[in-house]
Amino acid sequence: MASRGRFLAVTGGHSVDMVAFRGMLDAVSADRNWRWAHAVQPAAQHWFDGDCPFDAILCHDIPGLSLTRGQPPQPHDPQPWVCESMQSLFAAGTGLVVMHHALAGWPTWDEWALAIGGRFLYAPGKLDGQPWPSSGTRIESYTAVVVAPEHSVCAGLSDFSITDELYCCPLFGSRIVPLICSDADYSPELFISTYEHVIVGEDAAPRCVGHPQPSNVIAWATSADKSPIVVIQPGDSAATFAGESYRRLVGNALEWVASPAAKAWAMTRSLD
Repeated sequence: MASRGRFLAVTGGHSVDMVAFRGMLDAVSADRNWRWAHAVQPAAQHWFDGDCPFDAILCHDIPGLSLTRGQPPQPHDPQPWVCESMQSLFAAGTGLVVMHHALAGWPTWDEWALAIGGRFLYAPGKLDGQPWPSSGTRIESYTAVVVAPEHSVCAGLSDFSITDELYCCPLFGSRIVPLICSDADYSPELFISTYEHVIVGEDAAPRCVGHPQPSNVIAWATSADKSPIVVIQPGDSAATFAGESYRRLVGNALEWVASPAAKAWAMTRSLD
């Protein structure tokens, strides 16, 4: 069977179990006869342009942010060439699958958050002109509920159990198409504030009391210009990477964002 495509996996800016992550990508690629390559930020950013030779890019990175235990997170503005290259990538229609902490990427550049449909804030800040407190996290066992069974990204999936990191963070509900939701309790006071977690540790960090009620959507489709995008919020652990349903979700997402149907969908949205 001939190869159906190639995707680039991007990491950097946050730790990840690379043995388990690579094992998942190998399994997904073998199942669908894809090939994949790996690049690490910040050098990986040079692949994000209109001449990208890959059919899709899978992001499991945090560009534009320095994290050092015991110190406040340090954001960095993207250089002008980064913004121009990303706009070129979106104009070319390259598909993206954005995983887990990549939601925190480019924290001072709203165009990234608007493109992917939300942002995880490692520090209090503004998003689309609105002030937001630090986002929050917690590890939880829950059921991932498929809410769009007719969508290609959900093909062959039924509700599944997962233990992973949940996020208390803002999403742009009007810009996204929900695919999977969590049945967990999203009361903000159940989450630990990430800003203080980084500085003083989990045990001393306060809860997200007063944070606006977060969404329970954990996988969604959206678009930026001509690029179809799928965001998969879970992706914290080796156990998650090994899950059969999770691997199917990732494989479906990669296949869909690279498809002509997804690109046509993104094009239609860009004209609205």
